[in-house]
Amino acid sequence: MNPTDLAYPIGRFEAPARIGPAEREGYVAQIAAVPADLRRAVEHRSDRQLDTPYRPGGWSVRQVVHHLPDSHLNAYLRLKLALTEAEPTVRPYDEARWAALPEAHKGPIAMSLDLLDSLHQRWVACLRSLPPEAFARTLRHPEDGLMSVDQLLAKYAWHGRHHLAHITSLAAREGWQKHP
Repeated sequence: MNPTDLAYPIGRFEAPARIGPAEREGYVAQIAAVPADLRRAVEHRSDRQLDTPYRPGGWSVRQVVHHLPDSHLNAYLRLKLALTEAEPTVRPYDEARWAALPEAHKGPIAMSLDLLDSLHQRWVACLRSLPPEAFARTLRHPEDGLMSVDQLLAKYAWHGRHHLAHITSLAAREGWQKHP
């Protein structure tokens, strides 16, 4: 991990070779924690701070906040497809274009924070209700190839921490106080 890497402050995602019950529960716990951690990271932020890119050429904090439910909605739907269909092929989306849409570029963050709260409650409830064999089910991503539910889980546990680190690293570099 290289905290000075502005694009990947917690490192790039590396799919684990094996995921056991303890690692799986750790990933579910990480997904469960993201909404509250994100709220804490952006509470009391001014519009100027929310509109600050986390790195040169990167998204603003506001866009990152809106990106998380966009991305995690897609992940939740992919999970549901993997659980209910035989090796479904999922559709990618152009996340940069989604982040450039008006509501993601300038919209209030409260709507995305609320959406993330509800989404993660459903996602975690689903994950915690699954029998162990369900995590071996697979889906096919046109860019990432074949992946199991376990691998999807690991990727999105990383994804939430990855974007949270964009915001917290920026706040630390800029000397933003936690509470004004």
